[in-house]
This record gives sequence, C-alpha cells and structure tokens, in this order.
Amino acid sequence: MLTVAHPDTGTDPFDSPLPRRHPGAGLDDGSGEAVPEVVLDEVSRSAPDAFTAAGRHAHPGQSAVYAELGVLRDRVPGVRGAVLAGVDGRLIGHDLAAGPEPLDLAALAATTFGLGRQCGLTLQQGPLRELTVHSHQGYFTVYGVSEHVLLAVLGDDRLNVSWLHLEAGPVAERLADLLHVGGTA
Repeated sequence: MLTVAHPDTGTDPFDSPLPRRHPGAGLDDGSGEAVPEVVLDEVSRSAPDAFTAAGRHAHPGQSAVYAELGVLRDRVPGVRGAVLAGVDGRLIGHDLAAGPEPLDLAALAATTFGLGRQCGLTLQQGPLRELTVHSHQGYFTVYGVSEHVLLAVLGDDRLNVSWLHLEAGPVAERLADLLHVGGTA
C-alpha cells in the first residue's frame, strides 16, 4: 500500500476530513467583495412555505417540494435522501434523516455539477443532465433542476441507478415548476 506523508507534519493528508462549512457561513471569493445572492433569494421568495430558515421542512406533508423529494425515497430502493442546492453550493432544502451534513452535500453537489458542466463544454456534448459518483458503499447523483438549482440524491450500495434516473427526471421537472425556476438544465 502506498502511503503519502505531508512533508511538514509527516501525516497522511487523506486521513483527515475536509474542512467543514458552518451554517450561515458566508462565501468569500477572495476579492474582498461580497458574493452576490441572485437566484436563491428568488427561489426562497417563490416558495416561502417550502423551507424554514434551517433548510428543513416545518411539518411533514405541508410542502409539495418536500413531497417531491420524498418521492425518490419512497419509489427507489436504496435512496437515503435528497438535497436541493444552488449551483453556488448553497443549501436550499433537504430530505435527509441522518448521514452526511446537508450543507456538505450542497457544496459537493455544486462542485460535482461544475465538473460535469465543464466536461460537457470541453467535449462539446451540451449541457449536463446528470452526473453519478459511485463509491464503494454508495452513490451520489446530481441533476440540474434549472440553470441555478440542483437536485442531489444520496444512495446506498443497493441503489439501482437506472431506476433512479427514470424517477428523478420527472421529479426535477416538477421541482422546477414548484420553485418557479424554469425547466431542467
């Protein structure tokens, strides 16, 4: 087995987790200017009953958005939950009972989307539809709900990805309608 040690500390840099974002932490682009908040405020205003300030559903069954997120968990075995995120990595809402931090998944969704979008542009294959990361113990799939909103689905190792793709497309379209953000990316 190959072990990589950090030259200054002598420790393996892959043993420690990545730094975490904290709820409410601002984004800094290094320019000293505030990063503008564009679409996500519009999404929040267009569906104010959908999410509380913490990004969680206030009462089960009240929100059509959360009902749509629940469709994936109910209809596709192996789905652990879903996250709605902006392409800038902001958490809009989630349907996760336990597991990874929703803020982390929102950031990962935006990063995954950015990589997939760049691949599509470089290969001249058009806009990103979905991108799936298959790890040893599960799956992470990102779909474009609109050009500003992403749907990320977390699945365990028994997830049937083809089934997920069949179910997630219509869910993404319905989410776009509910959030008034236009069609899928």
